[in-house]
Amino acid sequence: MTNQELIEAIQTKFGSSVLNNTETYGMPEITIDPEKIRDLAFFLKDSLGFIFLTDLCGIHYPNDEKALGVIYHFHDFEKNIRLKVKAFISASDPEIASVTPVYLGANWMERETYDFYGILFKDHPNLVRILNVDYLDYFPLRKEYSLEDPTREDKDDRYFGR
Repeated sequence: MTNQELIEAIQTKFGSSVLNNTETYGMPEITIDPEKIRDLAFFLKDSLGFIFLTDLCGIHYPNDEKALGVIYHFHDFEKNIRLKVKAFISASDPEIASVTPVYLGANWMERETYDFYGILFKDHPNLVRILNVDYLDYFPLRKEYSLEDPTREDKDDRYFGR
């Protein structure tokens, strides 16, 4: 199966739910409606042979309408094909279906994504913080705070090319 055949198979099955598709460095990449992510995961595993979820992580684009995203990397070992899937959700309602029922390995990756980005995974078996302390009241990888400390007086921007 070529990358083009893979994209066509997904588009045939999911139609307008496939919001975008491209190829980056030889890897096919699609953006899908977040409501269809679990259905896509079942289709990839059961029908197309993508038996391994390599990675799952979050991303935050604070200036976009759908500011939070989840990125999935699937791998078909037999055909040695990889696929990147993106699904974007709004920061005001950061909820997406868990793929743990499809790929058990997603369990800790979804917990980590929740821990750092605050993305809630529906039907996750144990969605609690995994790396940060329980009483942390924010999500550290969201870009909600400036990189610089505005109260510092010892820093002179002239020395940093600004």
